[in-house]
Amino acid sequence: MTARQRSTASGKVPGIRLLILGATGAVGSEVLRLALVHPGVAQVIAPTRRPLPTDPLAQGKARLINPVTDFADAAQACQGHGLDAVVCALGSTIRQAGSQAAFAAVDRDLPVALGREALRLGARSMALNSSVGASASGNFYLRTKHQAEDGVRQLGFDSYTIVRPSLIDAERADLRPGERAGLWASRLLGTVIPRRYRPVSATAIAACLLEAAVQGTASPLGERIIESEAIGHAA
Repeated sequence: MTARQRSTASGKVPGIRLLILGATGAVGSEVLRLALVHPGVAQVIAPTRRPLPTDPLAQGKARLINPVTDFADAAQACQGHGLDAVVCALGSTIRQAGSQAAFAAVDRDLPVALGREALRLGARSMALNSSVGASASGNFYLRTKHQAEDGVRQLGFDSYTIVRPSLIDAERADLRPGERAGLWASRLLGTVIPRRYRPVSATAIAACLLEAAVQGTASPLGERIIESEAIGHAA
């Protein structure tokens, strides 16, 4: 029985229990904001390394649980039982992580480990934020994203959505010179750039991930890949 079914049976407001991974990032923070007012979400579990700011929305349509964790223990990070869906927006850069191995640990190993635990706790739907061009034949970054996609794929979710955005158009607390340069060039060149490689807003990506995760709890959708140019339409 899903959380939605349990809530309906008990007379409470129906909705799912949603796990959000990466809730402090540019995309993940938008997923959190949207999830806390989504009519189909009853409860949000958002594990982070540092406590999230108190959000008055958490007292409204959705209740926020914010485990503070180093992510070494997947069970502690996922907090309890009865999960319905997962949105994974974990992401770093090699520069931020400090090494290729540390980058892979965040962008590949954590999504798989936490996805596996969420599946054990009842989740049947997962949406993963990946990258345009993710491929086994790409550079290290793109190969790692491909490995994360494949690792989660093999877990066996009833509904599994991969979202592959191009450059993310968002204000970031951390400095990403390459991304800023890419955004500047994209704005300068405008429609000359193919749609797949144009910047996408963090809000559009977040809405796409959230809707995919929520919809996947209603009926099995199998696997879907949403490329960058289709993100706005899918959201």
